[in-house]
Amino acid sequence: MTDAAPDLPRAVAKLQALVRIPTVSYREPDQVDTAAFEAFGAELERQFPLLHERLELTRVHTHGLLFHWRGASAARPVVLMAHLDVVPVEGPWQHDAFSGAVVDGQVWGRGTLDDKGALVAVCEAVETLLEQGFTPAQDVWLSFGCDEEVFGEASVRAVELLRERGVAPWFVVDEGGAIAHDAFTGVVRPIGVVGVTEKGIMSLHLTASGRGGHASTPARNGPTVRLARALVRLDRSPMATSLPGPTLELFRRLAPHAPLALRPLLGNAERLAPALRRALTALGPESAAMVRTTFAVTTLRGSPALNVIAGTATAGVNIRIMLGDTAASVVEHVRRVVADDQIDIEVVEAYEASPVSPYSTAGHRDEAFALLEETISEVFPDAVPAPYVMMAATDSRNFAEISERVYRFAPFRMTKAQREAIHSYDEHIGVADFLDGVRWYQRLLERLPA
Repeated sequence: MTDAAPDLPRAVAKLQALVRIPTVSYREPDQVDTAAFEAFGAELERQFPLLHERLELTRVHTHGLLFHWRGASAARPVVLMAHLDVVPVEGPWQHDAFSGAVVDGQVWGRGTLDDKGALVAVCEAVETLLEQGFTPAQDVWLSFGCDEEVFGEASVRAVELLRERGVAPWFVVDEGGAIAHDAFTGVVRPIGVVGVTEKGIMSLHLTASGRGGHASTPARNGPTVRLARALVRLDRSPMATSLPGPTLELFRRLAPHAPLALRPLLGNAERLAPALRRALTALGPESAAMVRTTFAVTTLRGSPALNVIAGTATAGVNIRIMLGDTAASVVEHVRRVVADDQIDIEVVEAYEASPVSPYSTAGHRDEAFALLEETISEVFPDAVPAPYVMMAATDSRNFAEISERVYRFAPFRMTKAQREAIHSYDEHIGVADFLDGVRWYQRLLERLPA
């Protein structure tokens, strides 16, 4: 069934086998190695034979997969999501990015955290339960996208298929939050953060144009200078801060575990919001991103040669839109702070912030969110479960069209260094942490109410 070595649990060997297949996504279809994606599908079937034998499989878009596991009831179906594609490899990896090497109790490789780890953990939990003859209390759908990293079509098509079949999920769980260690200054306990919404995402091109010419006779305020001035203005003029409801609830839950000096501030976050917003922006980029729309200059394009003045200079800006802001208000802000009619602003793509899914508070218990919390507490008893606003974008944003409860949580312990390795180099997951993730998915499926 697997290539598990005698000293490795079979689930780890399965993760290794699938990490070794370079399913890299690109926006341009002709760059995609379709053979790798086909090999991944074949290997997935080899590693999880019962899942493929007993669940109904629908292939979605190019290489997406949608499995249907019939439960005792179809009244409150559940969707578990993951994606099989990964971003390209760069940087000085300690171990080959597609080796799946196990070194010092860690599985190394692109996708171990984002997002093959979750995909394999879901499949292993289902495979184990199938071996035990288990039937879930509710229908379960497994939706595995193949182009999440490039904002592709697979999840959109999966939603269309479910809608056509009349499936309105009780809740959806995709990647996103984690059992986050070192997540908040002074809080020693890990935080089991469950994303109840995610920021919107927008990409802009800012372009300055001019005559260009020979570098020996430069004119003042050429395209590159005007573009640089626009970027500096944007960097110095962030949008206003805010503290949405999920963030206030996160702080309320963290207050008892924070340093004594911070407890009054976090415990009274709503009343002391202005001071808290100022404190968070001062604590660093991760904290600041919790309270405002962010702008990141990511690409620059100018002259084709050192001795040629650029006729056109373009910067790509990646924006994560805070709840309360909109794509339109972001563009308005950029125009106002750049204050240069000669800078062209092109919207490349724009997705608004996702709706906020129900979550439990001191005065209200949501059954679905409580199920996630209780499963977190069972498998990770040291963690503080809490809702939060997810900074990144996931395929699950599309599922908000058919479900009001879309949650973003990967049941793995992650240090700050591990979180920083996602989309960077040296991505890895602890063997024990991965196995805990398998156990979390299994317990979630076993706990589905009738």
